Amino acid sequence: MKTKGIITSIIVVLVAVINFTVGTGCANIIPPEGGPRDSLPPRLIKAEPGDSALNFKGDKVTLIFDEFIEVQNIAENLIFSPTPSVNPYVDYKLKTVTVKLKDTLVPNTTYTINFGNSIKDFTEGNPFKNFTYTFSTGNYIDSLELSGKVVLAENGKLDTTMIVMLHTNSDDSVVVKQKPLYISKLDGNGNFRFKNLPPKTFYLFALKDESNTRRYTSEKSLFAFADSAVVVQTSTEPVTLYAYVAKGEPEQQANKNSSNRATSSTDKRLKYQTSAAVGQQDILSDFFITFSFPLKTFDSTKLTLFTDSTFTPVTDYNFSKDTTGTKINLTHKWKENTFYRLILDKDFAEDTLGNKLTKADTISFNTKKLSDYGSLKLKLRNLDLEKNPVLQIVSNDRIVKWIPMKSIDLAIDLFVPGEYELRILYDKNNNGVWDPGDFFGKHLQPEIVVPIERKISIKAAWKNEFEIVL
Repeated sequence: MKTKGIITSIIVVLVAVINFTVGTGCANIIPPEGGPRDSLPPRLIKAEPGDSALNFKGDKVTLIFDEFIEVQNIAENLIFSPTPSVNPYVDYKLKTVTVKLKDTLVPNTTYTINFGNSIKDFTEGNPFKNFTYTFSTGNYIDSLELSGKVVLAENGKLDTTMIVMLHTNSDDSVVVKQKPLYISKLDGNGNFRFKNLPPKTFYLFALKDESNTRRYTSEKSLFAFADSAVVVQTSTEPVTLYAYVAKGEPEQQANKNSSNRATSSTDKRLKYQTSAAVGQQDILSDFFITFSFPLKTFDSTKLTLFTDSTFTPVTDYNFSKDTTGTKINLTHKWKENTFYRLILDKDFAEDTLGNKLTKADTISFNTKKLSDYGSLKLKLRNLDLEKNPVLQIVSNDRIVKWIPMKSIDLAIDLFVPGEYELRILYDKNNNGVWDPGDFFGKHLQPEIVVPIERKISIKAAWKNEFEIVL
């Protein structure tokens, strides 16, 4: 019995030793399970001089945070207002950000340094969003504000990549020749807000600053301007700017064509697609052929349209080529539920690469039936007919119907089924098209398109009726 007790004691001691060894060993070999991911941004714990400092005389600002940080994309994010001639230099190390001022500061002026989303914690990259530091070279901090939003005039939508600018010079050329005094970026809803402004008169603009010059350098870029000077005071009304492109962008098409030429292969066959790709043609639209490259030559007499299986020729149709040379339209009053053939002679066209058909080709298709369409009736309550309203019916950002409204009621017998958005263009000059603004010539604002919140759904073989209150 004594021997048995001794053995039991030895076993207990060994188990204790093993547990201790395993326990301490595990601490070295297996890392502890991680806790929740750090989702908090860095926190400012000290600033030298302090935020909202008065009578600032130095040339450096030091910001100390509660964790290791890094600064990314400072050139795209930093907004120093009022705008200096020479941008400050921003450096960082461990938990500290240093801003070295390179320009002479103006007396009795409130300055703000908006870092955007450039300051992030080192471990997880959580940004300190729109962190702003303020100081004044005088004995007070300016506290006035100006807010508003920017809307795309042509469709009523938003472009949140634009910047909004304040100038104090009333000369039109200031947006071309000078940097603005104050800058604000748009938020996700197209809103802007200037803070810490002095009580002054400003001239308000917005532009798409793709080259980061903060100047209006191209009439092919988005631009907006306020109708009149804005006097910033204790209660300044919000301002809405309507952005437009003064001229189109034909160089994009040219670049596209150039790219096509560069990627062309040795296959010399003429390549095209048609509007009847699935063998059906919409009776409300033109039949069209689109080509991979612009056409150098096109002979409409070498295309012939036939109907039914007896090859009965059709005579009342016309061809037209668009300005890019990549699309041919065939205009005809289509019969519903009818079989058509379009015969293409092998020499009917040649593109800019010298591609042609190797032999005659035939395109066959059927037109849709009347039952494939629905009817549409709209009543637009509170529509201001004195403003020459034009109803735009939109699908996938493409205007499919453009209808000048002479009354609040609209009836269309045949309409392609689908989901549609509605917009109202107020056609000020009643010329039937949307017109951009003209800042340098006439100080003329663009015509405005207002989206209607309610969408409509057109069903086939159905009387689709909607009453919309504007």
